[in-house]
Amino acid sequence: MLIETETTPNPATLKFLPGRAVMNAGTRDFASPEEAEASPLAEAIFGLGDVVGVFFGRDFVSVTVAPGADWAQAKPEILSILLDHFTANMPLFKPASASFSVPAEDAGFDDDPADADIVAQIKDLLETRVRPAVANDGGDIVYRGFREGRVYLKMQGACAGCPSSSATLKNGIEQLLKHYVPEVTEVLSV
Repeated sequence: MLIETETTPNPATLKFLPGRAVMNAGTRDFASPEEAEASPLAEAIFGLGDVVGVFFGRDFVSVTVAPGADWAQAKPEILSILLDHFTANMPLFKPASASFSVPAEDAGFDDDPADADIVAQIKDLLETRVRPAVANDGGDIVYRGFREGRVYLKMQGACAGCPSSSATLKNGIEQLLKHYVPEVTEVLSV
């Protein structure tokens, strides 16, 4: 099995491509070792010490290391963990945690039913134009709400903490949404 790696716009994050599906549906972001306890793979990667984030995409795993960490040392160790995991066809999640929900503090807020058409347009643009592009960079953007012209999004994976994420948010996503959905006045990260 060959696992390819790609750099991302975030210098602290590498994207690992095992050449097979990682997640059958959705994505999963692990921002701490405690969150990683739901997945043997994420837990093993966090166990290396300098890892501060693991993200599972459809066909990739993004790993973020702490500032000052040495990728020359971390990369082969991560590759070894991924190779062992995928060659042995181990489960991605522990049985008790295979299905998960977004924690309440992270679930966003309820949109005004009067804005249903606007929200549908925003979600469609995010799904068809934005998410595929950021997945190429090893991350994801999740819709969290729309209120009074403001769209609230959560950056995950390589996008979280990326030096260019604010430019992507303002110059890319905000301009796209404003162009197609005139009711959008601003895009904010939560």
